[in-house]
This record gives sequence, structure tokens and C-alpha cells, in this order.
Amino acid sequence: MNHEGFSELDLTSLLSLSFSKLIDELHDRLSELGFGDIRPAHGFMFKCITPSGATGIEIAEYLGITKQAVSKMVDYLEKSGYVMRQTHPTDKRGKIIVLTQRGWLVVKAKEKILTEIEGCWIENIGTERMQMLKEDLTKLVYEANEGKISLRSRPVW
Repeated sequence: MNHEGFSELDLTSLLSLSFSKLIDELHDRLSELGFGDIRPAHGFMFKCITPSGATGIEIAEYLGITKQAVSKMVDYLEKSGYVMRQTHPTDKRGKIIVLTQRGWLVVKAKEKILTEIEGCWIENIGTERMQMLKEDLTKLVYEANEGKISLRSRPVW
């Protein structure tokens, strides 16, 4: 393997580049399946609203963005057929954002594609090294979050 030019990269660069490559491949493949209007930030929102929906405030807190930004994102995804606003089950004045059938299709496609990408990585570095990498990263994230895995999942771009 030729790693020329990569030997000088620091950990932050390596993690960032590997994440970017994964996200780019995921979105290229989603686009091929007819989901070209989905952006990386939408995937983070989908994580927040699955399986049973979430309010705009919950999504804003989860993503660390304003309610207005969430509203614009929901408007876009609603027009594209991925989400819909429903009356909140316990607060009849409020709304909850849920996935539509098309939204669930893109979630299932994403899961399948990510499994396939991980399979390619395993072919490249081997099952044992992939498992070690995942365990090491899990340990680092766990310790950085004082003994718990944060469920907050914010975009980093």
C-alpha cells in the first residue's frame, strides 16, 4: 500500500478525511437510488425523529441549531416527501415531526449502504482490526463523555 503524503497527517485529519469519505460515498449511493435531495444534516435529524417522532424544540436541542433552522429543514423535507408534521399526541396545540414512508425508505437504504461500506473497510483492513478500531473509538468517546455515550449527534461540518 502506498501511503505517500498521508504519513504526516494527524489524528484529527485522518478521522475527518475518513468520515468525509464515508459520508460522500453514502450520499453518492443515496443519490443513485433517487434520494439525491438528502443532505448529511438531514441524516442527523432523522436519527432524532426515529422511531416515533420529535418536536421542533427537541430536534433543535439535539442538533444544536435554532428552532428557525429546524423549521426550514422540516419545510424542505416535507416538500420532498420525507417527513410530515402531525398533531402532538399529548399536546394538541403542538406538532411532532415524523418520517413518511419515503423517509423510512431512505433510512433503510442508508443502513444497508453503511453496512456495505463497512464491509469494504473490513476487506481492506480485516475484521479483527475493524473490531479493534470500533472498540478503541467507543472507549475514547465513552471516556470523553464521562462514562456515557452521548446520544447527541451533531454534524461536524
